[in-house]
Amino acid sequence: MRRVLLAAAVLLVAVSNNINWGRDHWRTVLQADAKGYYAYLPAVFIHSDLNFGFLEEAEAHGSNPNLHYDYRVNTPGGAINKYWCGTAVMQAPFFLVASGWAKLTADGSDGYGKPYVVALCMAAIFYALLGAWACARMLGKFGVEPPAQALVIAVLLFGTHLFYYVIVAPGMSHVYSFALVSLFLLSALRFMKGPRPRPLTSMGLLLGLIVLVRPVNGIIVLALPFLAGSRHALQAGLAMVDQHKLAAIRTVLLALGIFLVQPFIHYISTGSWWVDSYPGEHFNWTDPHPVDFLFSYKKGLFLYTPACLLACLGLYHLGKQSIFSLIAWLLFMAVLVYVLSSWWNWWYGGSFSARPMVEYLPLFAVPMGMAVQQLKGWARKGYVAALVLAIGLCQIQTFQARYYRIHYENMDRQQYWNEFLRLDKIP
Repeated sequence: MRRVLLAAAVLLVAVSNNINWGRDHWRTVLQADAKGYYAYLPAVFIHSDLNFGFLEEAEAHGSNPNLHYDYRVNTPGGAINKYWCGTAVMQAPFFLVASGWAKLTADGSDGYGKPYVVALCMAAIFYALLGAWACARMLGKFGVEPPAQALVIAVLLFGTHLFYYVIVAPGMSHVYSFALVSLFLLSALRFMKGPRPRPLTSMGLLLGLIVLVRPVNGIIVLALPFLAGSRHALQAGLAMVDQHKLAAIRTVLLALGIFLVQPFIHYISTGSWWVDSYPGEHFNWTDPHPVDFLFSYKKGLFLYTPACLLACLGLYHLGKQSIFSLIAWLLFMAVLVYVLSSWWNWWYGGSFSARPMVEYLPLFAVPMGMAVQQLKGWARKGYVAALVLAIGLCQIQTFQARYYRIHYENMDRQQYWNEFLRLDKIP
């Protein structure tokens, strides 16, 4: 697995260098939401301004002026950043390295120059590989052997929309959430497979960060029954929590303490502990769009990321191993899709595929790995061939999305089939 991850690292760095670092291409990396996620870093370390009054001046040193995006929300107490700070926390070590380099080279770009963009790209690659490593370890605990693990990891990194959010949109929150969710699931699996208090601390830390990056992803705790694998194991885990109340309290306090970082920032910025940073944007619980979310030409997960649909074929093997895990997996996914598709903007704006599902790819990795492991003969060869084709399709569609042939907002049936595999239309 180390060799697979090393090869993936070399390839991802080479692709990012080719796409993002040459000439003035780096100026287009920070776009839209990514600017808001990142802005906490120059706000804290360079400008000491959590009301983000430096926005216009700072952007003049960095991104393409045609990509200007104001991520601020005005409140009675002052302007705040619309986005939560968790992504910036994850990016911070790489930002600080870039700051050191900028000082040595007298870059003078105030956090928005090329060294910072390169560091952001490297952060996305690092967390993608960290999440992939955790996924591989998790697969091993489900009985998936290293050769099958390697194939699944290759599919995740190069055959799903994770690739897009590592290479094309590395400033978005999804790759960071992917890493945190993968690590949380691995820690929870270790706890559930042999209940002991030690993994609880890491679970609390990771859950706090998961929510700080993207609050809705706290729903991942509902995946714990799937990881338990049986009612008995789930009951044993809950009993262990009850027996080690001090460890459980420490876990909750750790998660809560990390979560409270955002209200603390709001308090510094506005004098209020809680501010609605998404005014007018909400969940429509009575009007979800699950079918559109999964299958539509606009952003359907299974249409633009067919590797996830192929992964679902492995649910048969998951059910053979544990009907409890199968039911828990299906129930979790049903709740997840309902919640995510209830957002007023269920297609999640300018994006590729169903972007909020990137962080849940580890849950698709398990049935995929079990299918690769347990299928035999021609069935296995056919399944592996389909996964390889999914990688190829993902690479083609990512290339098309970069040039807006697959539009970030306005895809429909006619446009999809007009562009399907048509690389000749890209200038």
